[in-house]
Amino acid sequence: MRIWLARWVCRDVESNLRRMAEEVDEAASAGARWVVFPESFLHGYTRRVEPERVRAAVTEVSDTHPGMTIFAGSFSEERRNRMTVWKAGRELARYDKVHLFPPNGELDIWEPGDRYVAVEADGERAGLINCNDLRFPEQARALRVGARATVLVAVAWWPWRRDWVWRTLLRARAIENACWVIGCCVAASEWPRERFAGAGNYVFDPFGEPVRTTDDHTYDLDPARAAGILVNPLELAVEIPRVEVEGGSPAGAGGADPERGPGA
Repeated sequence: MRIWLARWVCRDVESNLRRMAEEVDEAASAGARWVVFPESFLHGYTRRVEPERVRAAVTEVSDTHPGMTIFAGSFSEERRNRMTVWKAGRELARYDKVHLFPPNGELDIWEPGDRYVAVEADGERAGLINCNDLRFPEQARALRVGARATVLVAVAWWPWRRDWVWRTLLRARAIENACWVIGCCVAASEWPRERFAGAGNYVFDPFGEPVRTTDDHTYDLDPARAAGILVNPLELAVEIPRVEVEGGSPAGAGGADPERGPGA
């Protein structure tokens, strides 16, 4: 399956809306089935655009290319940082970012979501992840095991100076869950109030190997390679407690375990 990751430079809203359509045209010409846009790709952090206008634009683009699945990054709607997925002019799924990033003032802009979301697209199941969500492996695991996702699609507004963190987290989520992980990040913002150099785009296979691209946009992957790998059947049948602490020193005893020594 061929996917297309937008190498996106965020400009003014009018330009962004026009280039979104052009990007999908290019992806279709390249034979891609999925096209992925990054987080807040139409308006960034400092601008606003009416959600109805975004929806109308994405609906039109999606309707023009009914055979393609469009992961439309995220945009602001109902005080949420909302990812949406579209096909044939119809919204297939929406996911509101759960793990907002306080250092960027996100808690002043949005409210956190309250559920994880996977989407059925072209016979595959993809888990949706937005930027800082990557730092919470339990979300990826819930999507992989609970939702049976074979692909995780992560979008981001991640700075170049921490590209190594973004890349490492993507790879870790792929290895620990034995699934494909797609990472699409804003390449830059040219808006004067938020000039920004973003991290790279990456795709990792279920063993954490990077998938190469020859044009900085298209990547080929086989989701079937992730089906059933390293999934404990017990996890599919019962709810396992998150944390269980056993043993330990008697109340008031304190001190290090004499068997293990200090700092073990």
